[in-house]
Amino acid sequence: MNKILILGASGFIGRSIYLELQSYFDVFGTYCSNDKDYINNQVYFKYCLEEGKLDTILQTVQPDIIISSLKGDYKLQFAAHRQLCDYISGHRGARIIYISSKKVFDGKYTLPSYENDEPLAESDYGLFKVSIEKMLSKHIPVQTIILRLPMVLGFHSPRILQLRQAIKYKATFEIYPNLTISATTVDKVAQQIHYIISKKLDGIFHLASDDMVHHDDLFRDITSKIGDKKPIFKNVFRRDKNEYLAILPKKNKLPKQYRISVAKVIEDSTLSEEITTFKN
Repeated sequence: MNKILILGASGFIGRSIYLELQSYFDVFGTYCSNDKDYINNQVYFKYCLEEGKLDTILQTVQPDIIISSLKGDYKLQFAAHRQLCDYISGHRGARIIYISSKKVFDGKYTLPSYENDEPLAESDYGLFKVSIEKMLSKHIPVQTIILRLPMVLGFHSPRILQLRQAIKYKATFEIYPNLTISATTVDKVAQQIHYIISKKLDGIFHLASDDMVHHDDLFRDITSKIGDKKPIFKNVFRRDKNEYLAILPKKNKLPKQYRISVAKVIEDSTLSEEITTFKN
């Protein structure tokens, strides 16, 4: 059975990956908090970028697959991924699954982006993600899997929780009428990663919806499914013309049951609301 180590397993995406994989693999995770649920869990290791000790965790777990879903200081993250390169290059059968982002294309904005497109970033976050992708692809190309994610939603996602709070308190919620995006849900991402591991796939994957939507239409549709009340929508225009921050799968498309549409993203982000309304 493969040993899998999820770096950042207490986060929104990392925790969903852990819950999806734990019944099928020997899964370990890291956390950086004082949450007793993790402190008393023998498969979780405390790891904060500022404190280091990644080498100790790697030596203890000896993972075959490392899933990197880390957050934090960019310089410290970069140093941590250098350590991961050293570990993986010394373990022939080991692999890293790096959770990257649509932001590696945030300097492009005139068209949607596909797996083989050259990254073009302008934000600090996008440039950082590009730097990690390049480091891994240069030093351990055969052992690197890059997963680029679009906007990740879901019933308990931070963005949907923020929207619900804005609706509840009649607060401002920013939408971008000129921005075309793709999206997914955290549960679908976890299922896709499970499939990629099980089938031993490699390369670059865009784990996004097969279609696109305007940012404002997406959140207006979600709001209408949540209920009759609305937040104060604030239109934000970053450029005069329409722009894209959308990634789409093309070369490495997964089987149909592992893909998702924008309509399904909306449904899965509001499903519990609909069930509650039906029961009432």
